[in-house]
Amino acid sequence: MSMSPSSPGGPQPSRLRRWLSEPLLQFLVIGGALFAIYGALNPQTVTTSQANQIRLTRDDLRQMAMVWAAKWQRPPTPEELHSLIENKIREEILYRESLALGLDQNDTIVRRRLAQKMEFLAEDTSAIRDPAAEQLKAWFEENRASFALPGRVSFRHVYFSPDQRGLGARDAAAEALGQLVGKPAGSPAVANIGDRFMFQDYYADRVPEQVASVFGTAFAQSLSGLKPGVWLGPVESGLGWHLVFIDSITPGRVPIFDEIEPEVKAEWINAQRAEAKRKVFAAMRARYEVVLPPPDDKDAPVAGTESTVKTR
Repeated sequence: MSMSPSSPGGPQPSRLRRWLSEPLLQFLVIGGALFAIYGALNPQTVTTSQANQIRLTRDDLRQMAMVWAAKWQRPPTPEELHSLIENKIREEILYRESLALGLDQNDTIVRRRLAQKMEFLAEDTSAIRDPAAEQLKAWFEENRASFALPGRVSFRHVYFSPDQRGLGARDAAAEALGQLVGKPAGSPAVANIGDRFMFQDYYADRVPEQVASVFGTAFAQSLSGLKPGVWLGPVESGLGWHLVFIDSITPGRVPIFDEIEPEVKAEWINAQRAEAKRKVFAAMRARYEVVLPPPDDKDAPVAGTESTVKTR
């Protein structure tokens, strides 16, 4: 027996048509279909659980504990290890979110840090073997000048201040020299001559750079030409005029190889490492073409760029 369209258990076409005509139902059906199609075409973007995972391995935990123990000379407590883990997770989350926002782009600090890491990688890849004795000696002979020991000087001085004596400071020093001729450096007469100096009156075993840092380069250079054991002057410095008594002068020299073999080896290793890094960078540099804008009349000329960069 067929059921009447108006019977309660049978279909009601008018109500079904009304449901199908509802905008909300149509939106859900269309949206579901689009989502299914997108998921089929992009399966990796639908399953985001693994992409958003922060996975710490047992080796990661051991590494964190080892770093802690190296710093504090004891293993971390469970609470401290938990704090280390949370800090690691926080760092990773902030790192990923910053990348997602593009904060690493056009950031000078980030660029410099990454460049430094590449420098370290280039250095790590350059394994330097110990040189043979003959090789090290030959390198020392080629670079002897870089191992030269500077001369040293020990001296006492008496100061004459232009601030106190004006233009007469030099004449006062020349007159005082006559009172010191023939007297030793520690003579009591020295204490009553000259003006108070802001630094020391006696300097022992100083290299020229140390003397120049106080008195100036010209004064430091002039000391090497003075005769030890007598009062001489007046000698001008950046601070005024001086009478000088040279106790001793040790000339500069190049030591023999056996004296400084450890230092020579250290410098050789540094030179080899620098050369290896230069070659690594040159290989990387060869993969790039640097393009600069055409020169502007207002720009200062940059020497040497014509052969190393291409402009357009």
